[in-house]
Amino acid sequence: MANVKGAAVNRTAEDEGKAADWIPGTERQTVVDPMEMFHKLPREMQFITGSEAARESMRRANIDIAIAYPITPQSESMQQAGYLYDEGYIKEYYRAEEEIGTMSAISGASRAGVRSLTATSGPGLMRGMEAISSWPGARTPIIMLNMCRVINTPLAIQPDNIEMSFMLNTGILLLHAENQQDFYDYPLAAIMASEQVDVTLPAVVSVDGFFCTHARGPVLVTPEEYKLPPRDGWRSAVPAMDNENPPARLSRDAPIQKSNFISYHMHSSWQQEVFAAVQRSAKYFRDYLGGLIEVVNPGAEEVIIASGCAVSQAREAVRQEGEKGRTVGLVKIKSIRPFPTEDIFNAIKHAKRILVPEFNQAGWLHKELCAVLYGRTKGVIKGGPRVFGGMTMPTEMVLEWLADIRKEVK
Repeated sequence: MANVKGAAVNRTAEDEGKAADWIPGTERQTVVDPMEMFHKLPREMQFITGSEAARESMRRANIDIAIAYPITPQSESMQQAGYLYDEGYIKEYYRAEEEIGTMSAISGASRAGVRSLTATSGPGLMRGMEAISSWPGARTPIIMLNMCRVINTPLAIQPDNIEMSFMLNTGILLLHAENQQDFYDYPLAAIMASEQVDVTLPAVVSVDGFFCTHARGPVLVTPEEYKLPPRDGWRSAVPAMDNENPPARLSRDAPIQKSNFISYHMHSSWQQEVFAAVQRSAKYFRDYLGGLIEVVNPGAEEVIIASGCAVSQAREAVRQEGEKGRTVGLVKIKSIRPFPTEDIFNAIKHAKRILVPEFNQAGWLHKELCAVLYGRTKGVIKGGPRVFGGMTMPTEMVLEWLADIRKEVK
């Protein structure tokens, strides 16, 4: 027993010595200009999962606080965030008790002027929507990672991105990652765009769960000794909270309480400003991501428009059609909010046949495209194929739908 106790004492002393010499990971990093981070720094190839790609993005994001509640398939990414907290790359981190508490707590952190990150999935997003929908009006530049999964009955944990449709009109910036590489790049770009003084809005980076989060893919990452600039809480549309800017004043100032008319007017004008700020973010995403869309085979008469993992299936369909001597175009939509209407129109203005494959039952992207392109294109926009509830989308399915639309539209 004496030896056992002695060994325990020796380990404790050794651990204390290590603790005294320990330097948090973020303090070993050098701040670099975002444009240099995104476009100039050398990159190393890693073969990692989407959750690990999110971890490497967070490592370079200079995050002050992360708060989350576990839900599949988000849990693995936030477990990775826990490792980063242990290594000193995230300054504060804790697991909340449930989703509404998570989304309310992270809102409070962001209002205090620090860079704040959370993450969720499917039903967790829906449970937290009451708090999440208040973020844009409070002008809180929170970054949220959203690993999409089924929310429809019967409940499941499989990939399905219908939950993204519930955020379309909240005033949140919304990106949709195709693969592990995007899930590394997009959060960094979203952080920088959301914190611009003429934007100051929350940003959500969505990815199709499991297909990306738990599968490995090639990811080019920048050296981990570099990080983004810190957030300046005073450089924002709404000042950070302190004793002179209490939350009561930010939410219900005296003039609002005295007149319903003034209350309605201020609410209306504030919403207009929020959605104007969404549009103003476009210029930053263009700089950071090299554009809001990616176009393959411009000028083609047949075009597939997609976002998220559906893009990967579309790429293979375009490749196989090319082997047969047919030219099929592809428009990958990176940003759902702001929605790149003019970019898409310019990319498809010569198209006769347009196909929109999606991983959800409702076809929210097809509806969005029909709404913004109505009366502006002579091309027929066909929604589908659509798979949901965890089903995969074989390339053969996309090719069959292409063959069908060819027969329908000459």
